[in-house]
Amino acid sequence: MPAWGPRPPPPRPLTPPDPSDPDPAPPPAEASPARPPYLDHQATTPCDPAVLAAMAPWWNDQFANPASRLHRPGLLAAAAVEQARGRLAAGLGLALGDGPAGMDSQHWAVVFTSGATEANNLALKGLAEAELTAGGQRRHLLTLATEHRAVLDPLRYLACHGFRLTELAVGADGLVDPAALEAALQPDTLLVSVMAANNEIGVLQPLAAIGALCRARGIRFHCDAAQAVGHIPLQPAALGIDLLSLSGHKLYGPKGIGALVIAPGVRLAPQQHGGGQEGGLRAGTLPVPLIVGLAEALALALADREPRAARLGALRDRLWAELQALGGIQLNGALAPRLAHNLNVTVAGVDGTALHRALRRQLAVSSGSACSAGSPSHVLAALGRSRAEAAASIRFGLGRGTTAAEIEAALAVLGAAIQELRG
Repeated sequence: MPAWGPRPPPPRPLTPPDPSDPDPAPPPAEASPARPPYLDHQATTPCDPAVLAAMAPWWNDQFANPASRLHRPGLLAAAAVEQARGRLAAGLGLALGDGPAGMDSQHWAVVFTSGATEANNLALKGLAEAELTAGGQRRHLLTLATEHRAVLDPLRYLACHGFRLTELAVGADGLVDPAALEAALQPDTLLVSVMAANNEIGVLQPLAAIGALCRARGIRFHCDAAQAVGHIPLQPAALGIDLLSLSGHKLYGPKGIGALVIAPGVRLAPQQHGGGQEGGLRAGTLPVPLIVGLAEALALALADREPRAARLGALRDRLWAELQALGGIQLNGALAPRLAHNLNVTVAGVDGTALHRALRRQLAVSSGSACSAGSPSHVLAALGRSRAEAAASIRFGLGRGTTAAEIEAALAVLGAAIQELRG
């Protein structure tokens, strides 16, 4: 492709230091020691090198605004956006329409957002406001007590503005009983929001059963799939999902990009107004490099999903087996169905703060959601864990680059820390 912008100057050649120089440049720094094993891939994942390569031309050589349709550079950028949109839809088993963002009354649409949090807000608040604007009478919203705050907070906001919210309890295994969910539905239920894979305990909710319940009653079904897309088989049309949120940085793509997938016939009120981009649903200049990177990341994740899940599942099971040998280790959430790369445990007989202080220099793990800002996990509380037990819990998130050696290193670090803390 032709270049449309100035290129940076070539790097200056390296020259040996002059012995007569009174203040020579310092020698190159020695290689830093190997970093601790990173087992927090549910907080975020590294950007795959192939994704970086796919994004590279769109930062500088092809930098045009995709809304600038009166010249070739803008048309090239717009074409890249639509190609990425089509790749995302195809990866989810969907067919797009011909309108902006693929939107028409007969086809699915993909609206690009800054991430799953924005996509959740657009789905939940957008659906509720559209119901009000249309003069509809449905005012009941239903979700699970273990949802991410990016779902709970928008729904609680709506509950302060004329809607009624039910936060349904889950079992001790973290799973919702479809019969209990059905019993909680009301004649004026507008929306059910249930995440595909929990961001802390990794359990997989029964989406097909929930989708069937919603479809039979004309209830819209939203699914926060940030932790699931690219990691498990997921086709929203087959599952009865009307609105699906996803995020690039959870599947080895860039941060700052996500999407909301919208079923035919679903009407939303925009939450961000301005230039009318994305079919009027999400104003703002589209970040072409990030959009291209998101599509490439999903394609790569789908390509290696099955072997990756098999390998990481085996490593996870090995980690769980050896953790149990330490004694006083309790699993949080059902072992199955669960993401292959997730394990969440509570360590008995230790102070949680001291435990994580002992681990943080040698092991990258977390006690829960990266968005919790140190607050006790509401997910573990919903499972019946006390505040102290939640603080003494560890979420292991394995990733594409995780090795058996890193698992052994993590076990050694954790075993030593527990032995010391238990005295």
